[in-house]
Amino acid sequence: MEKLYITDLDHTFLRTDQSVSDFSTQVWNEKAKESILSVATARSFQKTHDFLDKLHLHAPMILLDGTMIVSPDKTLIDIKTVNKALGDAIIDEGARYGIYPFIIALKDMDLNEAFLFPSTLNMHQHGVLENYKNDPRMIECKNIRAMEMNLKLVYFGEYNTLSPLSKHLEKTFGKTLEYKLSPEKYSDGWFLTILHPEGDKAHALQKVVDYMKRDTKDVTVFGDSVNDIGMFKLAGTSVAVSNALDEVKAVADIVLPHSNDEDGVARYLEGL
Repeated sequence: MEKLYITDLDHTFLRTDQSVSDFSTQVWNEKAKESILSVATARSFQKTHDFLDKLHLHAPMILLDGTMIVSPDKTLIDIKTVNKALGDAIIDEGARYGIYPFIIALKDMDLNEAFLFPSTLNMHQHGVLENYKNDPRMIECKNIRAMEMNLKLVYFGEYNTLSPLSKHLEKTFGKTLEYKLSPEKYSDGWFLTILHPEGDKAHALQKVVDYMKRDTKDVTVFGDSVNDIGMFKLAGTSVAVSNALDEVKAVADIVLPHSNDEDGVARYLEGL
C-alpha cells in the first residue's frame, strides 16, 4: 500500500519567502508517483492552491488549521465552524483586553472565504496585513462581528496581552473552543488562534486517514509549530524541520538537520 506523507506549509515546506524551490517541486512530484502526498496548513484553499500549483496532489488537504478538509478538486470533505453567537461573544471578551481579532469565515458553501479585519489594529496586526494587501478576501470592519460560518478567529499581539486573554477565554468558554497560543518565530509577536474544538490538525488528520481507509501508523507528518503537535502525536512518524520550535522538536520522532530554507522536507523524502 502506498505511504502517506502530510506536510505543514509555512516554515516547513515553504521557504521563508513563501516559495517552493525547484528542488522541492522535483522531489515531491517524483515521490508522488509511488506515494500519496498532501498538506496540513493554516492557509486557505486558494492560497494553498496558488503555492502548490506545480505539485501533484491526489489526497485531501487539511486547511485553515484543520477546520476544513478539501480535495484538490475543491470537494468539501469536512468542516468545523464557530457559529455567529459564539464568535461575537469571543469578540466581546477580547475587547475587554483592548484587542480585536482577524476572522476567517466562509461566505457560502462554494468555499468562498472572507478575511475580516478590524479598523483598530496594533503594531503586530499591521505587520501581518502587509502580506495580504492584494488579497480579494479582505474586508475592513469598523465594528467587527462574526459571520455565520467562522473557521477561526486569530489574535496577534504581545504575549502579555494574549496569555491572559487565552486563559480568560478558556475559563469563560471552556471546552466549547480550542485555544492555541504560539510565538510568531520571525518576529517578537504572538498569536492566539480560536477554533472549533475538533477543528485542529489532529482531528483533521484522523478524518483524512478514515476517509482514505488507512491507519495513522502508516502516515508521516512534517511540521514546525504548536499547531502541528497534536498531529505529531497521532501520526506513525513525525518529522520536525531544524527551524521548528523546541516544543515541537521535543515530541518529534525525527528532527531534520535542514531547515525549510534548506528544503528539509524534500531532502528527507529524497533520502527514503
